[in-house]
Amino acid sequence: MMFAFFMLVVLLVTGSIWLLDKLVLRKNRAPNSPDPMLVEYSKSFFPVILAVFLIRSFIAEPFKIPSGSMMPTLLAGDFILVNKFTYGLRVPILNNTFIEISRPKRGDVFVFHYPPDPSIDYIKRVVGLPGDKVLYQDKQLFINGQKLDMGYIDDYAYESAGLNQVHAKRFKEQLGDVKHDLLIEENSMSREGAFEVPKGHYFAMGDNRDNSRDSRYWGFVPEQNLVGKAFFIWWNFDQFKRIGTSIH
Repeated sequence: MMFAFFMLVVLLVTGSIWLLDKLVLRKNRAPNSPDPMLVEYSKSFFPVILAVFLIRSFIAEPFKIPSGSMMPTLLAGDFILVNKFTYGLRVPILNNTFIEISRPKRGDVFVFHYPPDPSIDYIKRVVGLPGDKVLYQDKQLFINGQKLDMGYIDDYAYESAGLNQVHAKRFKEQLGDVKHDLLIEENSMSREGAFEVPKGHYFAMGDNRDNSRDSRYWGFVPEQNLVGKAFFIWWNFDQFKRIGTSIH
């Protein structure tokens, strides 16, 4: 959000200098005289900044995954693209929807402004829709009283942020129309409970169920906080084979 605000300020400054020169200053300069340096830079940068601002605001925005809370779907160090118009076109900075296109579906991997601190962007999976009753108990997810299918795949080991070896089990879960992998640590404790999703809000969970601070801890994601739907991994410095992977 802060970067978008910074881009908007630069866009307004360079655009204002370019427009002022076109309408006023140029008339007071001698014919064929070179543009002042500030005007020249503004004329050069304004169209580029405008294009980047429009693309990031309304089409797609890049993000870097900072943690393992969405493993095994997303790894720390993945660079992803987020579709900015799937959930409707929004006013930059204010984030108000002015053209509604669709709403998050159960199973979507979505980016949103973290409710306790909207200056931070989070990425999780949509588990509960407005009006849903969500229960997480004994490592099992229930939605509206229905137990979600979850099949064991294999054992999964990885290094945590503190370089500790973590041993988990990987499962395949059916969440709406989406089948996705998730991780469960049998001997670890994570927040359980029953939750009813309010109107205009969503319940979000990480795929690394025992290592994710999500709606179980800090509450629901308001419609106002939506950023977009993650759909593509475009870079990873450590694992080139992940480049070009679609996100499900």
